[in-house]
Amino acid sequence: MTASNHLHDESTTAHLDSTAHLMNRISSQLASQLSLVSLDGSRRPQPPALVVVAHGSRDPRALSTVRALLDQVRALRPGLPVHLGHIELNEPLLPDTLAALGDRRAILVPLLLSRGYHIKRDIPEMAAESSVRARVAGALGPHPLLVEALTARLVEAGWRTRMDEPTRGESAVILAAAGSRDPESKVDTSRTARLLADRLGVPVIPAYATTAAPTVPDALAALAARGRTRVAIASYFTAPGRFATECAEKAPWMASAPLGTHPAMARLLLHRYDRTAATPVTTTAELATA
Repeated sequence: MTASNHLHDESTTAHLDSTAHLMNRISSQLASQLSLVSLDGSRRPQPPALVVVAHGSRDPRALSTVRALLDQVRALRPGLPVHLGHIELNEPLLPDTLAALGDRRAILVPLLLSRGYHIKRDIPEMAAESSVRARVAGALGPHPLLVEALTARLVEAGWRTRMDEPTRGESAVILAAAGSRDPESKVDTSRTARLLADRLGVPVIPAYATTAAPTVPDALAALAARGRTRVAIASYFTAPGRFATECAEKAPWMASAPLGTHPAMARLLLHRYDRTAATPVTTTAELATA
């Protein structure tokens, strides 16, 4: 294949991906409008919009992954208005998404795996500065659906759920996460590690790419000292990016892909939306912090 043909193929593929994404958005919007009309022709009250709040990344794979994940959410809930907003680095930024919604009701679901500064401060403050009647859901984790996705990604990478006892005695998993200075973030990640350990039947140690301890190399050394030499790294990231890549490169055996577009992630976003929507608001102050 010539270089010009290769470039033409890449351009065609990118065009098809963009067209498919646009068609998914149009279909979702049409279904959303039709769902507002009852069989007798009367107009139903529109549900609160779902605004998925992603962190943002310089890695272009992250944005395409998040968009694909939102398309899954739209397919699961055709009548639900679904929007995307980023905390930083990518467009649309969350304040711009909220401005476009005007004074509508919305539930903001962070695409974040544990508690931390973004959920406690950044997102509620951005919501409070907008005209949107917003409520902010909690972090995605810990939750059994995340364990489902983590296990599936490990199996895709080559992990065997059935092992003989000698192999199991040598095996372990490092749950590689981004890290945060917020101690509650470590609590959430540690709980996910325990849930994953219960599922796999081997030790699972949380480790961090930045800010928090232990690091992935430190966790590997601790496991080796316990005779655990068959160590897999479970990528506890929502999308590809620098931290996920750096952690995977340290894997002595295998490393799973980020959670990305695993179907459990779309179901979990809707679960957080539904749970927040069903929680009564007792004060006006709770609108941006529920």
